[in-house]
Amino acid sequence: MPAPKNELKAALARGEMQVGIWLGLASPVGAELAATCGFDWCLIDGEHGPNDITSIRGQLQAVQGQGTQAVVRVPASQDWMLKQVLDMGAQSVLVPMVNTAADARRVARACHYPPFGTRGVGADMVRASRYNAITDYALTANEEICVMVQVESAEAIENIDQIAATQGVDVVFVGPSDLSSDMGFHAQPDAPQVLAAIDHAAKRIRAAGKTAGIISGNPEKFAGLRDQGFTFLGVGAEVMVLADALRTLSATARDKTG
Repeated sequence: MPAPKNELKAALARGEMQVGIWLGLASPVGAELAATCGFDWCLIDGEHGPNDITSIRGQLQAVQGQGTQAVVRVPASQDWMLKQVLDMGAQSVLVPMVNTAADARRVARACHYPPFGTRGVGADMVRASRYNAITDYALTANEEICVMVQVESAEAIENIDQIAATQGVDVVFVGPSDLSSDMGFHAQPDAPQVLAAIDHAAKRIRAAGKTAGIISGNPEKFAGLRDQGFTFLGVGAEVMVLADALRTLSATARDKTG
């Protein structure tokens, strides 16, 4: 039996728009709820969310079978972090702060078994193989792993062609907030210079035949980002949606009750 088909990777390879939501609450119940809401993917955030490998596993279990695909963002581009989330069953991983082609190559290799990569082989005892029920997992997993790298610095934009050309990288994701700060426009992701860098990155990523990704919480921008060529599109975070809804409800209740 081969590794499960990564439907997100396949859809992105076909050029189809895939819309998703960030999960920052570290809650399996929240992840399960989000996974029933019609998103193509839900991203479990290990970089800024209060997650560890156990809470990530719980959210992977909660998302599975709900009609959406799970993505895990690791805290940093460390081989051992990638090995852990892959062994827990993640098939799509997002890696922050990739600035050079060498960074991208190391990430890609860490996510794949030999001979292409360096991922440690322990498939017979982990969730990814359903605890060895998927007997051919180690032989077939490489084809179903989707490697996503974040470019979020001026250095990364300068190296965008080389990063996008890296073998084993499927998605190059532009991080507007960190990019704007690194470019000297802290908390100004809409600065003209930042927007120009994002547009340049999108063009170079697509020219390399890779998927371009980005996040925006502004629905007015979604069509424009699609037209730029972004097809892995984050549209917000569940923690922000919840906070906004609760604040609106509280304000409305106070207004209606005097």
